[in-house]
Amino acid sequence: MHASIPAQTRLVAFDLDDTLAPSKSAIDPRIGALLIALAERVQVAIISGGQIAQFRAQVIDNLPEAAPETLSRMHLMPTCGTQYYRYDGTEFSVVYAHGLTDDEKQRALSAVEEEARRLGLWESEPWGDILEDRHSQITFSALGQRAPLEAKIAWDPTGARKNALREAVAARIPDLEVRSGGSTSVDITHAGIDKAYGMTKLAEVTGIALDDMLFVGDRLDPDGNDYPVLAMGVRCHSVDGWEETAEYLDALLPSLPPR
Repeated sequence: MHASIPAQTRLVAFDLDDTLAPSKSAIDPRIGALLIALAERVQVAIISGGQIAQFRAQVIDNLPEAAPETLSRMHLMPTCGTQYYRYDGTEFSVVYAHGLTDDEKQRALSAVEEEARRLGLWESEPWGDILEDRHSQITFSALGQRAPLEAKIAWDPTGARKNALREAVAARIPDLEVRSGGSTSVDITHAGIDKAYGMTKLAEVTGIALDDMLFVGDRLDPDGNDYPVLAMGVRCHSVDGWEETAEYLDALLPSLPPR
């Protein structure tokens, strides 16, 4: 059953992978049209552990033509809100970016590679880079950044391998945050950086109270990377794939009057 958005909702935030699009894939035209229709009514945000290049390839480059005023109501928060992008009338440009230090990056890279090798999780023939420096986040992708979706789904269906790596790396670098990311990834950031952090930053930069926001994500279970948003008390709606997100928005849009 679809829940309705309460009248006071002023902003709807989304996870990206497996909520708006399959992992690392472009959004479907249906999602693009729905995001623009939503932005014509309320503020829209996307919060993901991915970097801005993913946002551009998956979302921005695949949005239908829209008025600048509509695009200005879209908020992009890569790496869980440690970076923030807004439409400036021409393109989506950076408002702020808080990065890791060189020392923090090196310790994170060393810890995750050494522990992945120790646990037998270092792929000898990956699809692209296994380790990625995202400025404010170090990301380990077990099968490589360009791994096909089918391989990623099959690699760790229970999450046990990824959780074992997360725990081992966290013990090595206790001053940094180590958490499960996407289906095959582990992310390392400053302590306290998760999607709850991103939602808090969103409230600061928009002036919209958390009580007036709604979050839509596919991993709201206690082990999921969307769970911190639910745990902080923000109203959430769980989906399983972009098709469910599209169905949810189809049912909700008629209840939201255009601005």
